[in-house]
Amino acid sequence: MFRSFRSQDRVEKVVKLKKASYRDPAKLAKVQQSSEIRPSGPAQSNSSPVVGRSPHVGSVDSRSPRGADRDGNLISPIVTFTVGREGRLFAAHEDVLAASPFFAKVCRSQYRDNVSSKRIDLPDEEPEIFSCVLEYLYKGDYYPRLLHNKRRDSWELEDVVRSPNPKNTGGRGSVEATSYISSVGEHLLKDTVIYCAAEKYGLDELKRLALRKQGLQSGIEVATILRSARYAYDNTPDSDSRLRAHYLALIIRCRKIFKRSGTMQMEMEGGGKLFFDLFVALCNHVDDIVDIGNARSPPTI
Repeated sequence: MFRSFRSQDRVEKVVKLKKASYRDPAKLAKVQQSSEIRPSGPAQSNSSPVVGRSPHVGSVDSRSPRGADRDGNLISPIVTFTVGREGRLFAAHEDVLAASPFFAKVCRSQYRDNVSSKRIDLPDEEPEIFSCVLEYLYKGDYYPRLLHNKRRDSWELEDVVRSPNPKNTGGRGSVEATSYISSVGEHLLKDTVIYCAAEKYGLDELKRLALRKQGLQSGIEVATILRSARYAYDNTPDSDSRLRAHYLALIIRCRKIFKRSGTMQMEMEGGGKLFFDLFVALCNHVDDIVDIGNARSPPTI
């Protein structure tokens, strides 16, 4: 999970010298030396929440990002991206991209001999989704941010409180939960597509973040859920046990709504691994209920 922090100015505790006279200059120097405050860790920089941490002047901070100067400013090479069918341009620091095994490998393999010009083409990626990935790499989150409500001890999205949607009291507030995905030609749940992109780029923390955000949504149409579930199955490996399980649990939990849906009927008639997994999950659910009933009142012959 991720928490958002705002940089704050910190006032260091000042140790005052006692008003006493020392005739011995060596002792006086020793007292003055012991009263100096030495920084012990990096200070937060307002300009860059994640990668822009700057160490104190004169100190060496081994936790500073690679390719950053002593003030925390990134000086690594810039990589240019051409994204989507329209070829929208993005740029990012190579050392920031190195957090992704996918981009680290691409940068090493394609540009070993050409350092001055680094360009990656991603024609099948959605610009809106890729923008969220870059925002996460720099800031540790993407809009709308995930915030912890201390009073309720719960997680929520920032715009739910700041700009609520009267038609949808839960979810993202006034922020759209879906994005148009050109490769599908339909609107899908944005967090699902971000999860699949994180799977592709090897960003496990981004996968967890996207899944937590999607779990906060409500009021989504059945057709949108089923389209997004199919997309999840098409863009995650069979070993995925998070996003796929999320959709199976959602359908089972809201089964009264789904069983009355004509869209659900058409999707099931079309078939696919999604519905076999759903059948298995339902069988497991029924078995659990039976086991609980037998534990309370053992069957008699």
